[in-house]
Amino acid sequence: MATVSSEMLILFIASILVAASVAGTMTTGVNQLSNALGDRSLDVSDEIRTDVEIISDPGSGAVYDSGTNTVTILVKNTGSGMLSADATNVDVLIDGDYHTNITITVVDGDSWATGNVARVEANSVDLGSGDHRAVVVVNGDEERMEFRT
Repeated sequence: MATVSSEMLILFIASILVAASVAGTMTTGVNQLSNALGDRSLDVSDEIRTDVEIISDPGSGAVYDSGTNTVTILVKNTGSGMLSADATNVDVLIDGDYHTNITITVVDGDSWATGNVARVEANSVDLGSGDHRAVVVVNGDEERMEFRT
């Protein structure tokens, strides 16, 4: 009778150890998943609140300056959130080419708040005559404009 009790005690202790290690592993995994979901929800919230519109007139001839090889695009913040007027926050593609040499200046305010316009200039862009396409991406919101040089 005493041997059965000691065997049962060993099995009980082993099962408690296994359960504790599984619970510790699960708790760590759930915490990591919870943190990742929280971070992702903030990113999605920023994307939902971001909305921009290109307001440049493609027919005005003011989009491309062949003398300085600069493409100038006016982008209005029409979303509900404040946008960063930092060049690392805005992606510019012209005719499918990604441009990193860009400058952003808020035209009508101190910050790129809702309703404000930013001037996005892509420098060192050599375009020939003809039809071209510019794409501006801010926080996942993508706007396109076609223009002619």
